[in-house]
Amino acid sequence: MFKNKTLLITGGTGSFGNAVLKKFLDSPIKEIRIFSRDEKKQDDMRNVLKNDKVKFIIGDVRDADSLDYAMAGADYVFHAAALKQVPSCEFYPLEAVKTNVLGTDNVLNKAIQHKVKKVICLSTDKAVYPINAMGISKSMMEKVAVAKSRITTETIITCTRYGNVMASRGSVIPLFVSQIKKGQDITITDPNMTRFMMSLEDAVELVLFAFNNGKSGEIFVQKAPASTIKQLTEVLLKIFKSKNNVKNIGTRHGEKLYETLLTREEFTKAEDLSNYYRIIPDDRDLNYSQYFSEGDQTIESMEDYHSHNTYRLSNNELEALLLKLDYIQSELKA
Repeated sequence: MFKNKTLLITGGTGSFGNAVLKKFLDSPIKEIRIFSRDEKKQDDMRNVLKNDKVKFIIGDVRDADSLDYAMAGADYVFHAAALKQVPSCEFYPLEAVKTNVLGTDNVLNKAIQHKVKKVICLSTDKAVYPINAMGISKSMMEKVAVAKSRITTETIITCTRYGNVMASRGSVIPLFVSQIKKGQDITITDPNMTRFMMSLEDAVELVLFAFNNGKSGEIFVQKAPASTIKQLTEVLLKIFKSKNNVKNIGTRHGEKLYETLLTREEFTKAEDLSNYYRIIPDDRDLNYSQYFSEGDQTIESMEDYHSHNTYRLSNNELEALLLKLDYIQSELKA
């Protein structure tokens, strides 16, 4: 479906954008447009890739006009631009709103205006039962995407939702590896805290699955195994043959005990697709009857889908998964 097509990636200099490029550069795609506001990262990427298929566009999703040039002639959009760091969003919540909510609104409006065929918006587990500004802004992003999907038939708008990506920028694995190599204490917040174990390649596959199978307004979730933070530190120490001390520093502000990818309310309208869940969009209209006079008894028997009740990896399985990561292999060689 990408043959001779033009793909725009907002926030394309990030971990996800690099993973998409790695997968697509040798495909028959015509053009990949990298849209971001960081000229340094764009220049670094340009010098590494040296590929005529990749075009770089400076702009900001907050500035709707800067999206016009990027959208013109684009067939598909992967919307990955976002403020993702929990502390940054917590201290500057309106900045999260400007990028994650209003920025998404700009992207979708321009995509509809330029008759883009499909838009995939990337969301996060933090949007489910949000307890911090980053999660709240991402939850609103999903609401904006679903709402926009109702008013257009030419542009298909779909969302994907996944947990922390292993070894991505700002995630815990690079922190632990850095502490191990420096001989420092490994600082963990709660040994019983669980996280989904998902690679960047998994994230790209989820987006492609949503691209190929999604209808407008749907949200896709990938099933993933999990491990505890204590288990993760033990396996990393084994991989790097180290004996660093582990220091428990307590749960940080805005941090959850486990990641939730599906609420029990969403489960009542979710479709099980083997490796994925498809969340059907809410089709209630402004008559509001189901908000006030009609209910759904099946919700009472459902349970959230989260990293505490998903499949738990054994130490050997987690070790094998970590050793597949390019980041771990490069750190071992270094």
